[in-house]
Amino acid sequence: MGTKREPTARQMRLAVELRRLREAAGLSAREAAALLGVNSVQISQIESGTSGVSEQRLRRLAANYSCSDVELVEALAAMATDRTRGWWEEYRGSLPTPFLDLAELEHHATFLREAQFLYVPGPLQTEDYARAVYAYRVPELPDEELELRVQHRMRRKVILEGPAPKPYEAVIHEAALRIMVSDRAASRAQLRRVLELSEADHVTVRVIPFDLPGFAGAASAMTYAGGSVPRLDTVVRDGPHGATFIDSAAQLDAFRTLFRKVEAVSLTPERSRDFIHRLAKEL
Repeated sequence: MGTKREPTARQMRLAVELRRLREAAGLSAREAAALLGVNSVQISQIESGTSGVSEQRLRRLAANYSCSDVELVEALAAMATDRTRGWWEEYRGSLPTPFLDLAELEHHATFLREAQFLYVPGPLQTEDYARAVYAYRVPELPDEELELRVQHRMRRKVILEGPAPKPYEAVIHEAALRIMVSDRAASRAQLRRVLELSEADHVTVRVIPFDLPGFAGAASAMTYAGGSVPRLDTVVRDGPHGATFIDSAAQLDAFRTLFRKVEAVSLTPERSRDFIHRLAKEL
């Protein structure tokens, strides 16, 4: 397979999982290479994501590593043979790579869960809301880059409104709904948009009001993307230098628990819609 200069997050995840399988088998890269009949450099390239791996070779590696998890092997084989060039590829070279990686992750996810406390979740944002968020950046973005980010965010809505929408659950704090990132009209339109999407069968929106006791999880903001098997789930968190993709088993388990805790203190979907209706009337 050809060498890749900049592997995507999805390609890197495949590489990491193959390394984890090798390490679980107690094999060094040199030993794994000998079993496969290649040199250790090729194993290193596969495990760094700089070289692809064929389905046949992946299955041989899994067998050599004594991996008995059939569902995982099938999921990894699907990743290895995936040649999807989604809409996000149009932005390669124009937007930072994490934008593309997030869109690709959402495309392949089996479900999506979000917990947000300061901003309305990206897939629920209106164009005016997204533009106001990106325009606040320091230093300011050139107009062309600003519009590219807004356009990309609007196209991410395909996960909710496209031909194959994803099961989606968002837990949103009242603070995120009340903060007017733009003007009053834009805020009102944003609340109406959240209400409209929350009526869809595959979308669940829950709200955490300020006065609801038992919530101390304001640092738990996350996007949780379900993989084809639970081991391939991914958490995305925003940081000062961009999005961070988290996939270790221990951290995934911790974030599953965190989401359940956040969900447990939120209002039901019905009461959440009533709550958002009241907020919209106040504006």
